[in-house]
Amino acid sequence: MASSSRMESDGDDEAEAEAEEEEVEHFDDFTLASSWERFISDIEAVCRQWMADGPKNLLKKDAREVSEDLYKVKSELKFSAKNYCMEYYFGNKNEGKVIDWNSTLHDLQLCFGVKEFLVIAPQSASGVVLDAPEASKLLSAVAIALSNCSSLWPAFVPVHVPSRKAYIGIQNMGTVFTRRFEADHIGSQVPVKLMHLEGLYELFVSKFAYSTLDISMHLFKVHFTMKLTYRSLPHDDDIQGDDPNVTESEIDLGGDTHNRTQWDDDCPWSEWYSAEDPIKGFELVAIWSEKVVESSLEMAELENYSPHEAQNWILSPDMSSSLTDSSKGNRIGFASQLCLLLEALNLSFEAQFMEDFVSVENPGSDNLKSSMVIPPPTVIDRVLKELFHDGARFPDVAAAEHKTARAIKGAPLESLFAQFCLHSLWFGNCNIRAIAVIWIEFVREVRWCWEESQPLPLMPTTGAIDLSTCLINQKLHMLAICIERKRQLNEDFQDCIGSQDHSSPQIEEDSLDEESSSIMQTPGENFDGKRDSPATSDDSQHSENSVSIVSTKSEDAEPTNLKPSDCIRRGSAGVAGHMMLLKSYQSMHAPFTQEAPLMTEDMHEERLHAVEAFGDSFNFSAQLEKEILASDMSAFKAANPDSVFEDFIRWHSPGDWESDDTKETGSSKSPAIEGLKADWPPQGRLSKRMSEHGNLWRKIWNDAPALPASEQKPVMDPNREGEKILHYLETVRPQQLLEQMVCTAFRASASTLNQTSYGGLKQMATKMDQLYITMTSALRPLQANPLSPGSETIEDIRRLCGVFEHVEKLLAIAASLHRKFLQAPRLSEAIFSDCCSFYFPRMGTSSSGDNAQKEFDKKQPVGAHERLVVSNMFTPPTANQSWRKVLSLGNLLNGHEPILREIIFSKRDKISGNHYAARTPTIYQEEVETYRMYTCGTSNDLRVALSVVSCD
Repeated sequence: MASSSRMESDGDDEAEAEAEEEEVEHFDDFTLASSWERFISDIEAVCRQWMADGPKNLLKKDAREVSEDLYKVKSELKFSAKNYCMEYYFGNKNEGKVIDWNSTLHDLQLCFGVKEFLVIAPQSASGVVLDAPEASKLLSAVAIALSNCSSLWPAFVPVHVPSRKAYIGIQNMGTVFTRRFEADHIGSQVPVKLMHLEGLYELFVSKFAYSTLDISMHLFKVHFTMKLTYRSLPHDDDIQGDDPNVTESEIDLGGDTHNRTQWDDDCPWSEWYSAEDPIKGFELVAIWSEKVVESSLEMAELENYSPHEAQNWILSPDMSSSLTDSSKGNRIGFASQLCLLLEALNLSFEAQFMEDFVSVENPGSDNLKSSMVIPPPTVIDRVLKELFHDGARFPDVAAAEHKTARAIKGAPLESLFAQFCLHSLWFGNCNIRAIAVIWIEFVREVRWCWEESQPLPLMPTTGAIDLSTCLINQKLHMLAICIERKRQLNEDFQDCIGSQDHSSPQIEEDSLDEESSSIMQTPGENFDGKRDSPATSDDSQHSENSVSIVSTKSEDAEPTNLKPSDCIRRGSAGVAGHMMLLKSYQSMHAPFTQEAPLMTEDMHEERLHAVEAFGDSFNFSAQLEKEILASDMSAFKAANPDSVFEDFIRWHSPGDWESDDTKETGSSKSPAIEGLKADWPPQGRLSKRMSEHGNLWRKIWNDAPALPASEQKPVMDPNREGEKILHYLETVRPQQLLEQMVCTAFRASASTLNQTSYGGLKQMATKMDQLYITMTSALRPLQANPLSPGSETIEDIRRLCGVFEHVEKLLAIAASLHRKFLQAPRLSEAIFSDCCSFYFPRMGTSSSGDNAQKEFDKKQPVGAHERLVVSNMFTPPTANQSWRKVLSLGNLLNGHEPILREIIFSKRDKISGNHYAARTPTIYQEEVETYRMYTCGTSNDLRVALSVVSCD
């Protein structure tokens, strides 16, 4: 029985256990009984997770930046077949007081004075809750979840329609108090009373005063702060030039220069294009700091205050959208045209001569003609006129060129070829056919100058050839010199034909002077014809100078010849120091010699190749310079009729004369006759190479006639060299021409921009320095080896065009700021620094990311001494503009009403001693902002955001 009863009891226990287990499995938790309660639980779980992570961990996870020191995280939730998105906004620095007018504040932070907050909204097209019961239920769910989490975050729900920016919100303050929020917007038909400060004040007071009170007769201490935003008038085309009374002083004070025809008329690039002013205008924010107002009459008086009485001014430029828009054709400038020139370089490999691009026989010309336009002849004539007739003088280009511009192998800015390249950038659409046409006409015009012996404009007629420039510039410089020498030869020839006897008196006069000079130079009384006095070291020192012009008057008292020469001295440039001739007791004279022949870079290269092929460098050098050497020898013989080969070597090549200094007496330094006799004849000998048999120099000496430089055949034949240069210009390969054009165009464009006046903006100077360094590096391959089609160098230069565009835009900003802030340079420097940090990283890049800041919104505080400059930018509206404004808001600035007025009213109460007090007043003895109203609006709309603390 016992066993059976035990079995029965065991069976009952198992049944009960199974029943209990079944009950556990089917247990219903009544806290999750409804979908709304489950929705609250989901919100609570997300909030707890965010609170546990904290701001630092959230930043490391998936937080996204909204603005400066404001980030957000979001989570998706579902309730009643609807999807919602809950976002938590927080800052990395949450301590301290909320700055009401901080430009980086979120809209809800500004409206309600909160720091961190939640926003829950439906995932719909509108993003707002249109049904009022749904909005209340949604807000209640968030409030319960935050209360369960012991969180003090305020929560908001967007309601009505998006354009109204309406919100309802709630915040648990951790006590018996709750703050409720509400914001709405009036888009039209704003009551006249609410357009004025007095009416807004009474609206705020009505929220806490008894309705039976006459508000205007009672005093309420209300804290008041205001922010007014002014915007300068746009630069409309119909306004420009309407006001001729703008004085220079107004412009100097930094006044708005929109009355000018173009803002950049005095900028260096205005000769080529007109740029849009990157600064379309300014926004000025005037802030009245917090003060206590007790009546509506005080508010009425405040409306008549001038913005100059505001405590703070903050200025923000309104920047053009083209600064970050990198789409093609958006902006015309040097950079855009340089890109087109680079495309022409890429096509230059398709033909052998420039004429092929415009010739009908060119097989690829049909394709070129269909896509490339040539300007009409009138445009060509205008360009040639500007190049050859309007710029006939050679200006000083040193000031325009950057210190590192010479590292770019192009042509100087104001040279003829550089100006041609700049004109080519704007000729048509800078295609290869247009360049070919203008180049052909350019060469024809150069040939006309050559054939008519007319000066080549913008090119110097003297000086050495600058081998650091491009080859075409070297050729044009040499051609200008050839034209000048050719003209001089023609004039000399005409003078000789016109008057054969005109030079005779001069010759006779010269001969008389020489003869009288020779007669005055009598021999010393003790001269015995012995030649045992070596040349002194002083003589050898003077002999190292190739041409040493010394006045003969100082030597008149010295006996310098033993007997007068029968020959006439011609072409003397003066006595060559204390040097004496070896065979006659006469002073050595340095002759006038012809200048060394000018050579361009390709001529030097030809000589180097010939040296390598010839082998013997000395013999080759003598052979190549035979004409120069013969000219110098002839001139020396004419200036020193009694000279010998050794005398020429002592003057021309002192290193080849080995003097004997064993009997140095130093008496040559003394003008005494006895000392001079002791120093003559100079002792020494020719070097080994000059004394060997068959020396080429001695052979040239023996064959050289005694002719002064003025009667010699020119070493450089200007006619021959000029024709060779023209042949080069007419047959230059398209690729070679375009390579030199690209280098010159970059250099000339940068040098043009470098002339821009932008004050003391050091960052802009640094950007220009960096641009030149980048150009030098990218363009160096063009001057090294010939390019091949599809070369990587072209891609590098294409990237250089992007860098050039960025600097060009920044330079326009710098120039515009400098002109507007001539009397406030600190502001221009601060604003430009903000522009550099904002724009330069974004130029040429896509800014479509969510975290990318779309618009420039940097602001700068205005000092008291700078307010006059800023206020002058807000010029009084003209008659054409005054009808646009409805002056109803007061606080006018030079006739401008604020485009936006923002006001914060607040009322503060102590917790203890009034109806807000809790039953434990000892804990809460501080002031609480019980009422706060933010208003924002113009004469056409008004937005109001109210927060109220209540005891629930």
